[in-house]
Parts: sequence; structure tokens; C-alpha cells
Amino acid sequence: MGAAHSASEEVRELEGKTGFSSEQIEQLHRRFKQLSGDQPTIRNLRKGPSGLADEINFEDFLTIMSYFRPIDTTLGEEQVELSRKEKLRFLFHMYDSDSDGRITLEEYRNVVEELLSGNPHIEKESARSIADGAMMEAASVCVGQMEPDQVYEGITFEDFLKIWQGIDIETKMHVRFLNMETIALCH
Repeated sequence: MGAAHSASEEVRELEGKTGFSSEQIEQLHRRFKQLSGDQPTIRNLRKGPSGLADEINFEDFLTIMSYFRPIDTTLGEEQVELSRKEKLRFLFHMYDSDSDGRITLEEYRNVVEELLSGNPHIEKESARSIADGAMMEAASVCVGQMEPDQVYEGITFEDFLKIWQGIDIETKMHVRFLNMETIALCH
């Protein structure tokens, strides 16, 4: 009884910490076990402000996934804006690999190259060009017209918020829970 009681306490604690329901935590645990090969950790995933993590456990996995939880629209406008900022801060830290508060061109290139590396039709030089173009666009949005000798040091979090202004983060960054039994019935 003691073990079952502590397991339910742990689930309640995770619910409070992440905002997921116990059913969603169960689904995510099944997915975690698939990704980890039934091991206690998953290797080589990107983790928050510390950059690359060699391994993450289930609690780390839930914390990361909580950033992809749909924003509760029943919250007040201020809370919705706070949730949006939290999602964007998490995304910002994915790019800012050295955690210095600025996404440099080199950091942005690394992320773009990593994201496009699975596409056999896009060469490394093309990925670099895409990153360079996006960084120039960011500079024009955040700084405006730059002088020829002016250097854009990189994207700060305030710049990042400007870039994402007016873009629906909810459609770009969310997790959906599917009822697999319902899907099976549809086939």
C-alpha cells in the first residue's frame, strides 16, 4: 500500500508541476518508454537553457513536454500572455546553446543545419544561407536599417519576442493527445 500511495503522490506532484492530467502523464510515460527502449533515461535530447543534455529522465521529459501543452484559454489575458512567453523562452533557450542571453549567427546556423540535416535535398551551404537570411531578417525587424559597418550581435529575448509578435505560437508549438482506441475504430 505504501508504494502505491507514494506513486499516486508522485503523479499528483507531476500534475501540479507540469499541468498534465494523470491520464496524459500515463500516455507520455508510455511514449517515454518507447523512446528510451524501456530504459530509465533518453539519451541526446536538447534540454532547456543548459543546451544539450546527455540524458534526461521521465520527470525531465515531462517538464520539456509541458512547454508544448496547449494554453488554457479560460485563463485571463495576462496569464495567457505569461504562458505564451514561457513557451517562447523555452524555444529561445533551444537556440541559445551557450546560455548567454543572445542567439548568435553561429548558434542559429547550428540549429538550422541540425534541423535540415535529415533532408537529402538541402546541402550544408544552403542551410547556412537560409540561416544567414533569417538572421538578416531578424536584424531588420529588431534594429531596423543598419549602417554598412554596423554588426548585429545576435537575437536577445526581447528581439525574439518582437520577431514572434503576431505569430500564433499555439499552432507552432503544441502536443496533442490522441485516443488510440478511437483511431483504431475509424480504420
